[in-house]
Amino acid sequence: MSILKFQYIMSNEIAKRSFISRPSEPPASVLINDPYKAIFVGTTSIFKVPFSWSFENVTNPHIAVVGITGSGKSYFVKTFLIRANYIWGTNAIIIDWAAEYLDWVRQSNGKIISLGKGDYLNILDLSGIPPINRTKQIMNALEILTDISMFPEQRRLTEEGIEQSYTNMGFKLPVPPPEGKECPTLHNVISLLQEKLQEGTYEYPAELENAIYRLRQFAREGQDFFSRKSTIDMKKLASSGLVDIDLSGLPDEQHRALAALVILQILKERMRIEGWNVNKGLKTLVVLDEAWKIAGDEKSDAVMIVREGRKYQFGLIVASQNPTDINEAIFSNVGTTFILRTRFEKFLNYIQSSLNFSDAIREEISKFGVGQAAVDMAFQSNLNFPQVFTLERIRGEEPLYVYRIDMTEILTKSELDSRAMPKDYQFEAAELKNKLIEINMSSDAIAGIISAIESNNRSISMREFVGLLTRNNSNTRDIISFLKSLSIDDIIITRIISDIGMAEHT
Repeated sequence: MSILKFQYIMSNEIAKRSFISRPSEPPASVLINDPYKAIFVGTTSIFKVPFSWSFENVTNPHIAVVGITGSGKSYFVKTFLIRANYIWGTNAIIIDWAAEYLDWVRQSNGKIISLGKGDYLNILDLSGIPPINRTKQIMNALEILTDISMFPEQRRLTEEGIEQSYTNMGFKLPVPPPEGKECPTLHNVISLLQEKLQEGTYEYPAELENAIYRLRQFAREGQDFFSRKSTIDMKKLASSGLVDIDLSGLPDEQHRALAALVILQILKERMRIEGWNVNKGLKTLVVLDEAWKIAGDEKSDAVMIVREGRKYQFGLIVASQNPTDINEAIFSNVGTTFILRTRFEKFLNYIQSSLNFSDAIREEISKFGVGQAAVDMAFQSNLNFPQVFTLERIRGEEPLYVYRIDMTEILTKSELDSRAMPKDYQFEAAELKNKLIEINMSSDAIAGIISAIESNNRSISMREFVGLLTRNNSNTRDIISFLKSLSIDDIIITRIISDIGMAEHT
């Protein structure tokens, strides 16, 4: 017969016992929504409850997705877009910086717009917007991308030149344009400013010359992607199903950023023109992936879409491996944040301070594998349960095949013991292929590398991986570029490159 004993227990010890503590998940009644009105994302980590997302119970339909390279961001976005189209008939416009979504959109029978590869976007196109409003938008884009705001006279000259080019084509500045009327281009604006300079009567010719030079950056022969007649019908863009706007053919970040800004500006205006719709749903989702120049500036129309989009049934998805690249006005106001694999302390600090989740959630995030996620939801009403919870894995339309590059042979014991140091890097198949394309590898070489990793259960050591790159004629500069894209510390990159040299020597 056992003896019943009594003992004193501190209240903080009682709190640790799960049968008394509140679990760090919302109740099933909140997580499970009508499958005909919500998007299934995955099951929760603790109670394996199926979680389905709906814009109806959060403050707005906008979404931020953060996670390091290889965490499964693009896999999540693709899954989300497919299901949003199925549930609500939602259109999707992907502003695709590096052609990451191009093959997927093509395979999905979506529409491809390739700026710099045959398609053009006249930034003076109006798409139903009065010329005076479009002029202000163009000046706003130039202020974000150039130093024009530091030179008031050059700014004035440029703005007057744009307005005059519309007037010369028969437009009335405050009046919406008639249907089908041809718009001026940047070439027309530059010609007006050149005529003014050639007259020789302007008091500050240097200011005029600099204004002309700034516009010529976007109108040079062979790079006049924004100063020729548009091949894009912006009026129909938001209702064209799945659209990938491929910016990888543009020559530099400034050109890509200008294209993205102009597209966002016109989409925002089309959103306002079309107005509120009595039918509930999500009309259009706009995806910005790693578009730091666009998502990081307070003056960007991405911020305006976040502030106004709900009433027009427009949603914005902003994805980035660096959450500090996303403007605070966006990050703090999106209705839902999906946090995937994020191991860098400064990023975790930023996310945790912004979303105010517990250290326990932070610990889970730092240990995530590919496809695992924490979810923060800003519910419309104050509810007495956790608003941040974890998913065991995002469940997509197809299996998520993960390719793993193991770092354990490279790292020292202290680095292996450090929670802040990634022990491996994981990629989706398409993501790894795109990374290899970025360092100029041929299709045959990429196929060989993928095959080698596949044969080893989709896992390879960093030393073996770099050896494969070297044997496929990657030079040291390209290998360093690949390693830096993973945010690997310089001291560890030096160690990896030294290993290459030793191997070549032996």
